[in-house]
Amino acid sequence: MRIGILISGRGSNMIAIADAVASGQIPESEVAVVISNKKDVPGVTRAMEMGLPVIVIEHEGRPREEHDKEIADALDAHDVGMVCLAGYMRILSPYFVQRFPNKIVNIHPSLLPSFPGINAVQQAIEYGVKVTGCTVHFVDEELDHGPIIEQVAVPVLVDDDPDSLSERILEAEHDAYVSALAKICSMRVEMTGRVVKVL
Repeated sequence: MRIGILISGRGSNMIAIADAVASGQIPESEVAVVISNKKDVPGVTRAMEMGLPVIVIEHEGRPREEHDKEIADALDAHDVGMVCLAGYMRILSPYFVQRFPNKIVNIHPSLLPSFPGINAVQQAIEYGVKVTGCTVHFVDEELDHGPIIEQVAVPVLVDDDPDSLSERILEAEHDAYVSALAKICSMRVEMTGRVVKVL
């Protein structure tokens, strides 16, 4: 499985995925390309240091679909079979999702369907939940809506603020993303409607 990773920031999930690919924890796979929509972010530097192919395709001032088409063309040029959103802070156009059906995976810092969209950790704290977490899911045309592959629960502590809770969720994200991709790449995932079964 040739994996393309889209990033917008520090790229910690990208690093976790790339390390797991290199160690064989995600079997039968390779990171084919890392694409960022921002030039001066730590994830780009880190990907280069890791020896990964990196492309920057900036989005500012461009129509969403035009930008998405350039990214999709770059992914196709690298023969990517699975697209991983790893802190990619752009909503994908329907065009992009339709071009890679059931081949785009995202991670979100909540137990979906609770707290979709931005500021999920802040939403969880304000709502007063005692448990939140992260969700790895396939991407469809609705925001944070696609079929769920993996979820990991993270307790909300009495003295948590958004920063402390975010850091603990991020640690869980790394393990959850690697686990989900290992299942996908070893062909142990079957989807019927919205239900994802691990074989």
